[in-house]
Amino acid sequence: MADKSEKQDLAWRVIGGLAGLATAWAARKVIGFAWEKTTGKKPPADNESLDISLGEAIGYAVVMGVGMQVAQIVVARTARKRYDAWKSVRETAKEVTA
Repeated sequence: MADKSEKQDLAWRVIGGLAGLATAWAARKVIGFAWEKTTGKKPPADNESLDISLGEAIGYAVVMGVGMQVAQIVVARTARKRYDAWKSVRETAKEVTA
């Protein structure tokens, strides 16, 4: 039978995974929108296409990579803080009622 810490670890993995998926989707949309407003062009769909300049392909890759990583770090840290706070409140409530 799984002990309490394994169940909590599994809960964090599920929460972290869902937060990661949502973050990646949202960051991609936001960065694509910002790219379009800044450059006046749609984000490159295929960076290997010769129709896109090398500078534009590299620029978009850098912006997307940095933006996605920053968004994931911020969301993961925030989610972890919230989860730990919720876990602490829950454990305190159990101690009070016991």
